[in-house]
Amino acid sequence: MELLNKLTQTDGVSGAEEDIRALIEAHAAKLGYETRTDALGSLIAHKAGDGARIMVAAHMDEIGIIITYIDEKGFLRFGGVGGLYTQRLAGAKVRFKNGIIGVIGSEEEELKEKVKLDTLYIDIGAKNRAEAEKLVSIGDRAAFVGAMYESQNAVISKALDNRAGCFAALRAMERLSGGKDLYFVFTVQEEVGLRGAKAAAFDIDPQYAIAVDVTDTGDTPKAPVMAVKLGGGAAIKVMDRSVLCDAHIREVMKNTAKKYEIPYQLEIMADGGTDAGAMQLVRAGVKTGGISVPTRYIHSPSELAYKSDIDACAELLYRTIEEL
Repeated sequence: MELLNKLTQTDGVSGAEEDIRALIEAHAAKLGYETRTDALGSLIAHKAGDGARIMVAAHMDEIGIIITYIDEKGFLRFGGVGGLYTQRLAGAKVRFKNGIIGVIGSEEEELKEKVKLDTLYIDIGAKNRAEAEKLVSIGDRAAFVGAMYESQNAVISKALDNRAGCFAALRAMERLSGGKDLYFVFTVQEEVGLRGAKAAAFDIDPQYAIAVDVTDTGDTPKAPVMAVKLGGGAAIKVMDRSVLCDAHIREVMKNTAKKYEIPYQLEIMADGGTDAGAMQLVRAGVKTGGISVPTRYIHSPSELAYKSDIDACAELLYRTIEEL
C-alpha cells in the first residue's frame, strides 16, 4: 500500500500532471520500460516485443478546481476541473501547487438550499485581495486534500479515481516479461474529455487497447440499480456512455478470469466514460476493452475501494495481456 499512498497523495489536477507523472515515470523506469512524454503530457512507457501491439491506458489526472476571480476581501472564486458534486464541496480542503491550503466555504443560509458552484468560495485566510494575490493567481489549480486511510478491507482517499487504476497498471507492468509490444500510457486530461488517450492512441496505433479506471457501484443504501459491488472483484466493462467494448476482448477477460480464478463482475455504467471511448475511435478503430475498480463516492475527497478488488484488477490485466 506504500505505492498506492504515494500515488494518491501526489497531486495532479487535469492539465497540471507534472508531479504525478514524475513519480510514475521513476517507477516505470525501474521496471525496465522506456519512457517518454508526448505533446499533451501523457507518459508513455514502452517495452518492445514481437507480439501484438497493446496499449493500456490509466489516466493519472484527478478532478480539482481552478481560480477564476479574487475578490476585494481575499476570497477566491473558482470553477471545476472535471465533474464536481457541489453538495459535497462545502468544508472540503484544497491544496495549491505551492503548498497553500484553503477551505471551500459557503454562507450558512445557502447551505440550506441547493448549493451552486457560483455561491461557493475558497478561504485561504487572506485579509484582502492584495494579500491573496501574493499567494494565488487566476488560473492556478488546486487538488482536494484527503489522506489515505487503510483498514483491513478498504482504502479511503482522494484521487483513487484514477490512482487505483495507475496502481493496477504498475503492478501488471512488474509481472509482464515481454513478448507483446507493450505500451502503458498514463494519460492526461481524462477528466475533461478523454483528451490524452485520444492523442496517444493515434500515435501508437494499437491492435488492442485496454482502459483501467474506476467505476460506480450499486451497493450503497439508495444507490441506482447496478450489478457492481465492492468485494465482487474486477469489473469487466461491457459499456458506458463513451464506449461499447469489443466482444472478443470481453470474452478473453471473462475466460481468463475463470481460468485463473480471479473474481470478476460485469460493468454497465449508465453515466460517465473512460479512456476506452477515446481509444476505440482513433484511426480506423481499435479493439478496446476496460477493467474497472469498483469505487464508492467517486469525484469526492473521500473515495472508497476494496484492496481485494484492486488486486483482482491488476491480476486480470496482467493475465489478459498474456492471453491476447
